[in-house]
Amino acid sequence: MPPAIQPTALLRPALRCPRGTLTARRTLFSAKQPDRVTQNLDLNRLHARRRDYEQHRTAFLAAGAVAGSIICVYTAWQLKEAIGRNKVQCDSTVPAETHKVEAGEKRKVVVIDEQGRELVPTGDSVVAAFPRTMAVHLPTTETKQDGREVSTVADKDGVEFTLVGLGMRTVTFIGFRVYLVGFYVATQDIARLQKYLIKKVNPLATTLIASEKETLRKALLDAAEGEETWDAMLRETGCRSVFRIMPVRDTDFHHLRDGFVRAVQTRSLRDKTCQDEAFGTAMKDFKAMFNRGNMAKTKELLLHRDADGKLSVLYGDGSLDRDAERKLIGVVGDERLSRLLWLNYLAGKQVASEPARQNIIEGVMEFMARPIGTVATQVV
Repeated sequence: MPPAIQPTALLRPALRCPRGTLTARRTLFSAKQPDRVTQNLDLNRLHARRRDYEQHRTAFLAAGAVAGSIICVYTAWQLKEAIGRNKVQCDSTVPAETHKVEAGEKRKVVVIDEQGRELVPTGDSVVAAFPRTMAVHLPTTETKQDGREVSTVADKDGVEFTLVGLGMRTVTFIGFRVYLVGFYVATQDIARLQKYLIKKVNPLATTLIASEKETLRKALLDAAEGEETWDAMLRETGCRSVFRIMPVRDTDFHHLRDGFVRAVQTRSLRDKTCQDEAFGTAMKDFKAMFNRGNMAKTKELLLHRDADGKLSVLYGDGSLDRDAERKLIGVVGDERLSRLLWLNYLAGKQVASEPARQNIIEGVMEFMARPIGTVATQVV
């Protein structure tokens, strides 16, 4: 008979675990497994996420601010342009354009101010306009060439000069503006200028057609042929002419003199007729008349060449009045000096002002479109 099971044996705990039960144990070298809470609270990763968010937010805000500023500026500019196109100008200022096209031809823009003066706009803010015509009162007696200012001694009415063209004189590669220069021809002598240039192209014509004017324009723009044409015209026609110079910034007579002297000396080296002592004396007299002080902007310097080539230099306050008062500061009688000085603006490979030369040629072309002798009676 099997032995009976004692009740106390059922209550005693087992001394061994069952063979199929595994107990998790941690040894010395085993890594501690992170729990879920620690993983979610990784501070470094949270800080990196916050930093990236702030950087992206700042970049988007800055881009929005820049885009908004650009849109505001562009909208304001478009609005200004629209208002400028549609507004009615009752009291308009002097226009900036110096030429306009009429019937396929370029003509100088001429405006009449409230005082009835005929003005040609320059496109510059300092010297806004040049007079279309001006009267130059020349001395009737010989003047000492000692460089001192003398009182103006003039004939009764003066000689009327008509503007041919103008332009800005600039220096250095950045286009540093120095002065505006305008070329005038005596109104009574324009017919001589017309006749000489027209006969050069067509000896039988009294005016030029479009193709002939283009031929003349190319000849005057050519460095060699243009210099030859102007040189012969100055020698042979006896046209009285004036260069009107007005600084657009404060300068002095010495700077102006240095520019004139360099131009004349450069051209005189190529002319064998300018190597004698008389020409050297004329250069000394020319330099002496510029031994003066400052010349303020908007003041006026006139270089006048008479029918015999004598050079007279006059100084004025820059008034637009037809009969503005000017003072004579010197005279040089040698025709060669004034001719070389004139060529410095009219022709050659290097001129004092290329815009002035181009504008002067356009003015000459305007004369060529009219029959000889009719420009003086032209109604603007």
